[in-house]
Amino acid sequence: MKPRFIHSYSDDVVTFDFDKNDILSLISGKPSAYAVLKGGDNYPEIEGVVAFYQGFNEVIVAVEVKNLPDTQGQCAVNKYAIHIHNGGSCRDNSDIPFESAGGHYNPNDCRHPAHAGDLPTLISNNGNAFMAFLTNRFNVKDIIGKTVIIHKNFDDMMTDPDGNSGERIACGVIVK
Repeated sequence: MKPRFIHSYSDDVVTFDFDKNDILSLISGKPSAYAVLKGGDNYPEIEGVVAFYQGFNEVIVAVEVKNLPDTQGQCAVNKYAIHIHNGGSCRDNSDIPFESAGGHYNPNDCRHPAHAGDLPTLISNNGNAFMAFLTNRFNVKDIIGKTVIIHKNFDDMMTDPDGNSGERIACGVIVK
């Protein structure tokens, strides 16, 4: 099956054919919702945006983050878990950063990593990260008022409920 926005392709030539319903055309407009990410007390320099674009049966998610706490060296991992959480606030209620963000968004009561709020791993380069992906696990209208959390560690994609992803280092509330 060829991607729906590629008109034709061979080994050395790709021809694109876009219309208003294509993915790249969709993300050139205003997002359906977004979250402005800010680092917590231990990581105040982190900033970023997560944009959500509602398609016909899927959502395109675009993430851009700056000033992540990367480790240095040729073998540095620099991968971070990113999830949609149930809570509607990024407040700290105790010693746990962003505790009011609650647990993972999981309306179908699935085991991890099949929660609707489980997103792909964010990979950082020199503290900066960008990713975009397509999902059918939720519609934008269902996540308005929820939160996006970045964790200090990557998601192991096995451990319930959060993939052993560690401390919450940044948070943003999803708004229209």
